[in-house]
Amino acid sequence: VKVKIPFGNKYLDAVFSVPAKTLTHGVILTHGAGGDMNFPQLVSLAAYLASHGILCLRFTCKGLNIAYRARAYKTVVEYLKLSDNYKLSGVFLAGRSMGSRAAASVIRQLSQDGDDDFIQGLVCLSYPLHRPKLQSKLRDEDLLLIRCPVLFVSGSADEMCEKQLLEDVVSKMKAPKKIHWIEKANHGMAVKGRTTHDVMEEINTQVFSWLTENIELEQK
Repeated sequence: VKVKIPFGNKYLDAVFSVPAKTLTHGVILTHGAGGDMNFPQLVSLAAYLASHGILCLRFTCKGLNIAYRARAYKTVVEYLKLSDNYKLSGVFLAGRSMGSRAAASVIRQLSQDGDDDFIQGLVCLSYPLHRPKLQSKLRDEDLLLIRCPVLFVSGSADEMCEKQLLEDVVSKMKAPKKIHWIEKANHGMAVKGRTTHDVMEEINTQVFSWLTENIELEQK
């Protein structure tokens, strides 16, 4: 289902992947610095989640300013929260690369405003912890302030997220967290000798099993 979400004086393009059965939880998904919501990994994940009973709303927001991206993401969260068509008891924010930074920023802002009951967790695909070859400046400030569960899915050869550095940051986080390493994958999740489909299948099943664990915890 295609929708246009009002944002300032323009609209964000978005697509709902709706499960066949009754739904209680959803995932909002957005892309990295380049591309849009039709990035193959996002389309694959959205279809997988919807086929397993989780609503997925993915959206496009161009622009390389992280504050602008976070504002757009926050608008999408509000839109879904107030939606009459989909009454959800909770939502997980997810993004790829820069999209996951925007999602982390939104969660930090909402938790500081005391308005985070609706948000159940964060999924970071290829979180860009630092610029290539610039490991001295870490983008970890939002991560260290988040309290909801966080899943990282990263390539062990990601040039923007050195394995040891992410493990160090995660060890300092106060939130419940998990890292799933895709062996030998780069920032784009490409692995020599493996098909894209095969890698996506691994990512999709990891994300889904983590979501179900956290939804079950919340419903107990």
